[in-house]
This record gives sequence, C-alpha cells and structure tokens, in this order.
Amino acid sequence: MSASVPDVIDRLVGIAPGSRLDLIRAQRQQARDNAQTSYLSLFHPDSTAEMSLSERNAVAMFVAGLHRQADIAAFYAEALGDAALAAAVADAVAAGSGSGPYGHYPAGPLSAEDVEGPVYTAPAALGRRLAAALTHAHLLVFHPRDAAPPALQALIDAGWSTTGIVTLSQLIAFISFQVRVIVGLRALAANPGS
Repeated sequence: MSASVPDVIDRLVGIAPGSRLDLIRAQRQQARDNAQTSYLSLFHPDSTAEMSLSERNAVAMFVAGLHRQADIAAFYAEALGDAALAAAVADAVAAGSGSGPYGHYPAGPLSAEDVEGPVYTAPAALGRRLAAALTHAHLLVFHPRDAAPPALQALIDAGWSTTGIVTLSQLIAFISFQVRVIVGLRALAANPGS
C-alpha cells in the first residue's frame, strides 16, 4: 500500500488544507485516517490476486452511480482507465438505477415495511465475474435485507473465491460509506453557518 496517496475524501470534496472542512475533519482524525486506510487497502492493495484493480474500480464506479453520485463514479471510471468498460458500467448503472431500499423482512412486525422492487442482473457481456459482482453490488445497495446464501453461491459459481467475496463486499460497503461522508461534507460546505 502507498501511504503517499492523497486523502481521497478530501480530494473528492475539494477540501483544502486549513479550510473549515479540513478543521472539521481533523476533529475526528481517527475516523479520517481509518477511511483513508480502507481506501488504500481496497484500491492500492498489496495483492490483486483475488480481485483485480479493474474489477475494483468498475464495482466502485457502479456503486457510486447507483447512489447517483456521478462525480464519484467518474473518479473511479478514470482510475479504471478503460473507456469501453467504463461505458459498459455506465450503461449498467442506467439499467440498474432505482430508489430502494427494497426487500422483505422475516415474518413479524417489520414485514409491514416490505417493499417490492426490481431485481437486477448485470449483462453477461461484462464477463462472468464482473457481471456477478455488479449483480451482487446491486443486491447489497438496493436489496440488503434480501441477501441470502444463494447470492454468495452465484459469486462462487462465477469464479469468486471466499476471500474475493469478502473483498468485494467490503468494497461495496466502503463506497456506500464514502458516498455518505462526501454528501455530508458537501452539505456542510454549502451551509457555512452549520
């Protein structure tokens, strides 16, 4: 891992050293450091044996796109460095967009909150592994309460190892977290009195 990579959240928000947002983030330095360490672990890993950099950036672009954060998706598309694949992932975002969360709770009081929603399957043209990864990402973003063993089996059937599935799931969770932090910081920037 490279410790010389600039803080990705600061970069995506446009936080300048010494600015109000920089000082706000510095109040939670451990959280700031942990977010950057997570980014480095996922996108500047020691090994890409279980999940390639291309797969990582394509999934990140897809998840950011599902969260309707085009600039964050563009950041990962640029890191992807493959215009044709980035265009295919952008098409997958358009096809998989929704408003969720959807899904069903186990029978009980929360069942009143069950919401039907589209189930997405990424196009096979993306390749078996990446299509399975994007399908899984869509499930975790829009149908988290529907996640079940068959979804993991679909990844295994597409050639994902157990370690690769863990990395994939961590990456999806990290991008969802990153989006929320960035949106929150941008809201603070837009309202200097808050």
